[in-house]
Amino acid sequence: MTAPLTLPTSMLATLEAAYATPPRAYHNFGHVQEVLHRFAEVSAGPGWAQPAEVYLAVLYHDAVYEAGSKENEALSAGLAVDHVARWLPGHGIDALRVAELVNLTARHGQFSPGDFGEDGFSLDARHFLDCDMAILGASPDVFDAYDRGIAEEYRGKLPGFLFRLNRKRFLKGLLARERIYLSDFFHLRYDAMARANLRRVTG
Repeated sequence: MTAPLTLPTSMLATLEAAYATPPRAYHNFGHVQEVLHRFAEVSAGPGWAQPAEVYLAVLYHDAVYEAGSKENEALSAGLAVDHVARWLPGHGIDALRVAELVNLTARHGQFSPGDFGEDGFSLDARHFLDCDMAILGASPDVFDAYDRGIAEEYRGKLPGFLFRLNRKRFLKGLLARERIYLSDFFHLRYDAMARANLRRVTG
């Protein structure tokens, strides 16, 4: 993938270190790289109105992550703004837009396509959120690895029965939605497999 901008080596190293703290079974830099593959799919398809800002949002959206915390997205957004100011001054990056996109990920599963307009900014938001949720439509073995990774991250954070209850409720909620994906681009590519995976694991 050709990135829309090149990060300074020190910025990238600091970002990768953030993703390693604390150690994570799913929300690690490998997850970022997977989302970047979906970013590239959009780049080659409908395209991005603000590719640099979305690229940075992908890189930073889980930079701060503690399973169960309600502050992850806000802290990740703040880190992105700080890093843009520190390492990318003069690059014309709309850091507040990066933060806005990152903060949207706190509401996965709550949005409908009608919550967004048809302008370029809104389409970017739809495609960005769908990139992060594309894992739901992965092959069964990849989906199952993701599901195990989430469970591992919550181990010791919640009693097992409570995690399983909450997790099943969240996945069933996604399955019950008229649209899992907010954009036509991802809906056409991933909806059928996502629903098959969700039915399989929720019984």
